[in-house]
Amino acid sequence: MFDQSLQRIGFCCKYMDPDQTQKPKVLKEIQQNFTERQTTVTWLNRQEKAVAEDRMLDIATHNMQSAYNLIDYVSTLPENRRMVRLGSNQLPAATHENWKHVWQDSTNKKLLEEGFAKVGQLARDKDVRISFHPGQFCVLASDRPDVVERSIEEFEYHADMARMMGFGKQFQDFKINVHISGKKGPQGLIDVLPRLSDVARNTITIENDEMCHGLDASLKLEKHVALVLDLHHHWIRDEEYIQPDDDRVKRVIDSWRGVRPAMHYSYSRDHGLAMALQEGQEIDHTKLQNLPALLEAGAKKQKLRAHSDYYPNEQANAWALSFWKDFDIQCEAKGKNLASEQIYNQAVASSLTNAL
Repeated sequence: MFDQSLQRIGFCCKYMDPDQTQKPKVLKEIQQNFTERQTTVTWLNRQEKAVAEDRMLDIATHNMQSAYNLIDYVSTLPENRRMVRLGSNQLPAATHENWKHVWQDSTNKKLLEEGFAKVGQLARDKDVRISFHPGQFCVLASDRPDVVERSIEEFEYHADMARMMGFGKQFQDFKINVHISGKKGPQGLIDVLPRLSDVARNTITIENDEMCHGLDASLKLEKHVALVLDLHHHWIRDEEYIQPDDDRVKRVIDSWRGVRPAMHYSYSRDHGLAMALQEGQEIDHTKLQNLPALLEAGAKKQKLRAHSDYYPNEQANAWALSFWKDFDIQCEAKGKNLASEQIYNQAVASSLTNAL
């Protein structure tokens, strides 16, 4: 279990070199050592079986090493920045009917067990809090049985990686976060939980989304799973800046059963905010954005949902940091570690680290 006495600010999935002015080829060469490689089922299906399987193993080997490298990099940051989400595409075609047999082969399973064990041990040794976030097609609360079956398989794929890393042994020693999604809503998720493995049930978290299942829907699961508060999603859906002293926030905290909670923070991209401007006007990042006013002026929620590269609004950042006493903050911005550094630096400048 990670050190819960620390307040953390983390980022998601990829490393960006601080000098982004370098030539793309140079940046790619630097950053590829921390970044997943991928392939497509279409490409695999076009190859000879042996060629495709060799490529899958090559990618998996690279991805386990890149995860190790990413955690190793995060371990060099100030201790309050030692938090990172790992990418979900560690194993190509892991749940695809035509190719999942590759990862069931005993020799390959040994390779994975050894590789992921090193990744997990490094995270524990360096006290880096790590997590996964399965993609949008993991819909455990779907009203379609076939989708539920595929979603369970997808979630268990993530849980098995956590298991190989040595996690999932106790409640929330590792976070695998999904949205409720699906027409069955919270009850559909509750119905699926008994079908999940012990590791999956220990690691699953549910996040409020910005469209169908907001915070109130998530709270129907507070006795069943740990809840992740996504501030941007709540702002988009409920059109309010929820505050740390809100009773709903306390219920989110309580859902973690004593484990330090995690939350998500992102900010709208300029192109979404600019839809509310008149010709010649500029976006005002010096104050909190008024969502009802933005919508009335022509902005669209669909555009405002998109995450910004960085965090230009210090007032919004201060709002997010007002939760830091009780939550670790996962920064969901395109600028990755460079964006999370912005938030950390503002916390330092505001003397919020005195509480550590």
